Amino acid sequence: MKTATKYEFDWALLGDVEEGRPNLGPMVGVHAYRLMQYSFRDVLERKYGTEIADEVFHDAGRLAGREFAKNVIGEHKNLADFVKAAQDALRESKIGIMRVEEAAPDTNRFLLTVSEDLDCSGLPELGYGVCTYDEGFIAAVLESHLGRHFDVVEVDCWCTGDRTCRFEATAR
Repeated sequence: MKTATKYEFDWALLGDVEEGRPNLGPMVGVHAYRLMQYSFRDVLERKYGTEIADEVFHDAGRLAGREFAKNVIGEHKNLADFVKAAQDALRESKIGIMRVEEAAPDTNRFLLTVSEDLDCSGLPELGYGVCTYDEGFIAAVLESHLGRHFDVVEVDCWCTGDRTCRFEATAR
C-alpha cells in the first residue's frame, strides 16, 4: 500500500509559471538552483550522513527524470529520435548539453556526456564527483524509452578536473 505524502510529486506542482511570474519568467539563475541543491545536500548529510543524502538525491533524480521524460521529451518510435528529443529538451531547459559517445542497445550499455551541467560545471575541483542527482535522472530518462532498468554511474565530473560530466549507463 502506497503511503500518501504531504508533497507527493505531480507535474502540476510546477504550476502556471506564466501567471505566477509574469515579469521574471520561467528561467532561474544557476546560483539560485545550486543554492537550493547544495543547502539541501548539506542539511541531509549533517542529519543522515552522506550515504543517505546520496540515496535521496539519486531517488529524486529518478523521479524528476521519469516525469521530465513523460512530460517534456515524450514518446518516440526509435532510439535516434528519442536521443534527439532528449538533447533538445535538456538544452532548451538549460539543464545541460547531452552527447551520446557510445550507444550499444544490443549490449545494454551507453556512454554519454553532459556539458555545461547545471549541477557542477564551473564548481571548484573537489576530488570527487557530485552528480548523484544526474545519475538518477539519466537512468529514468533512458528507462522511459528503453523499458529496462538502468544503473548509471558518473565516471568523469567537472569537480574531478574534467570539463564535462561523463556517465556510463548499463541495463540490468
